[in-house]
Amino acid sequence: MANHKSAEKRIRQTARRTEVNRARVSRIRTFLKKVETAIATGDKSAAAEAFKSAQPELMRGASKGVLHKNTVSRKLSRLSSRIKALG
Repeated sequence: MANHKSAEKRIRQTARRTEVNRARVSRIRTFLKKVETAIATGDKSAAAEAFKSAQPELMRGASKGVLHKNTVSRKLSRLSSRIKALG
């Protein structure tokens, strides 16, 4: 356990940030799952719509430091090409 005031504060801050980041990652995964299911059904318009809503969420994750920006770019690129391949 922490012995200094600053260390105790750090523990509190870390716990708070972890909670926020977990929620953010969970939200991103949910949006990605919506795109994946839309692609799986083969509905191009629904997939494109889900992709449009997932894009800003992923970019927000990159800007907040939850995901690396190259990871986000790669995921978006691959999803986009899969949607284009439909229909």
